[in-house]
Amino acid sequence: MQVSVESTSALERRMTIGVPAERIETEVNKRLQQTARRAKIPGFRPGKVPMSVIRQRYEDAARQEALGDVIQATFYEAVVEQKLNPAGAPAVEPKVFEKGKDLEYVAIFEVFPEFQVSGLEGIEVERLQADVADSDIDNMLEILRKQNTRFEKVEREAQNGDQLNIDFVGKIDGEAFAGGSAKGTSLVLGSGRMIPGFEEALVGVKAGEERVITPTFPEDYQNLDLAGKTAEFAVTVNSVSEPKLPEMNDEFFSLFGIKEGGLEGFRAEVRKNMERELRQAIKAKVKSQVMDGLLAANPIEVPKALLSNEVDRLRVQAVQQFGGNIKPDQLPAELFEEQAKRRVVLGLIVAEMVKQFEIKPDEARVRELIQEMASAYQEPEQVVAWYYKNEQQMNEVRSVVLEEQVVDTVLQKAKVTDKAVSYEEAVKPAEAPQAA
Repeated sequence: MQVSVESTSALERRMTIGVPAERIETEVNKRLQQTARRAKIPGFRPGKVPMSVIRQRYEDAARQEALGDVIQATFYEAVVEQKLNPAGAPAVEPKVFEKGKDLEYVAIFEVFPEFQVSGLEGIEVERLQADVADSDIDNMLEILRKQNTRFEKVEREAQNGDQLNIDFVGKIDGEAFAGGSAKGTSLVLGSGRMIPGFEEALVGVKAGEERVITPTFPEDYQNLDLAGKTAEFAVTVNSVSEPKLPEMNDEFFSLFGIKEGGLEGFRAEVRKNMERELRQAIKAKVKSQVMDGLLAANPIEVPKALLSNEVDRLRVQAVQQFGGNIKPDQLPAELFEEQAKRRVVLGLIVAEMVKQFEIKPDEARVRELIQEMASAYQEPEQVVAWYYKNEQQMNEVRSVVLEEQVVDTVLQKAKVTDKAVSYEEAVKPAEAPQAA
């Protein structure tokens, strides 16, 4: 087998491969002999069909099959021989494909970029430091109470925070418009659910009252036919209900699976969950800064095949998340290219970090992470046991731990400063990362 390689760009390789005709004929004959043993042809007993008849009937198909298998096998042999690392399937162009002649074909493909991760000392990371204070727990308890608010009907005038049940018909220039009418809809005044001026105009209404209001659609309203226009809504108020926060009692605690310990037990459980959220938030923000730093310090070219595969994965995820009748390939690729490039580049950098620094997943940290995830469930022991029985899930956890160890490796060399902040600031979502 003869092999020559030409570099047509930083990542693209054009490899010409020559295969002796004898190897092709050997493969063709092997397939014809297999066919002869099972072929059923009228006038001949099974296994007794003359090879001349078998060759006449089946040689073309056997040759095509043999050529395909030989190309696949010799391509693999050639990339191993040349110490190349393809980043996707090759495009094959036949040069000589004739019976009795040596096979010659060209395989065009991309290779993974070769690089060393560098610049770790120049990466700057701000690591947040925070604790869960008693006041943070107090705030969280109020949030939980508000999330479980009940509404009770009242006869007084409506005020902000009350829930109205209303019917309304909207018109512009005397004509009803799509989406401008509803019956029996619930609306909490001050929630900002309706366009500006709608909820404000209903403060002070009473059950049974009819009121005409004239709010104006914002100039940047998503429906351009309505943007900037003033509408007239005829509103009928069916009922007014005031919010009632639940009492901090055993009935309320049981909604969150707390059946004993009273208020102190409930506060302890809330603290545990908040501390877990705090650890995860700080860890995520540190990781984001580390990854941004690695990207900035290690610009690498991305194989088109890897980028295309990642775009396809993101398309599928988008369809699964948002549903609808659209097919993944109907979504424009450019919507996902920046995110796909970032993910591919980071994947290559993390993989090189693992290789370069000989990082292996720490099984103690793997178990610690599983136990932390399991602690959010009522039967954590069962969750831990489930992970250890599921090899696919275990490999996913090991990948997460491996990535955490990569982050730790960077932090040992990067410029890290600690910043004391409140719990609220620490758990506040970080800004979206910039594309690579």
